[in-house]
Amino acid sequence: MSSPKISDHSWGSVTVDGVGDFKDVKLFPGGARPWDWNETGTRHRPGIQVADAEELVSRGARVVVLSRGVQGVLQVPDETVEWLREQGVVVHVLLTDDAVAKYNELAADQAVGALIHSTC
Repeated sequence: MSSPKISDHSWGSVTVDGVGDFKDVKLFPGGARPWDWNETGTRHRPGIQVADAEELVSRGARVVVLSRGVQGVLQVPDETVEWLREQGVVVHVLLTDDAVAKYNELAADQAVGALIHSTC
């Protein structure tokens, strides 16, 4: 199952082909949905939680791209990266512009997931 491509992004907006527009988005093989930080209590610090990434893995992502935001304000704890690696997942942690480019590159031929933060 392929992962949907990101067709456009700007401050506060991410457009996913065939799915819609989001502020923050979870992408995975077969789809995408809003990334609601309130579901897991995510904040800029300590950052992306294991619970945020679990859905990507459960939906078949073998590579995960984590966006730190446009300016790098969103943190990514070592615990989250280590958990993903323990699941056999390749992890890329990048600023949003680079994260979108890397995700789209990988989505062409791999089971990839991403957490994209469109601001700060």
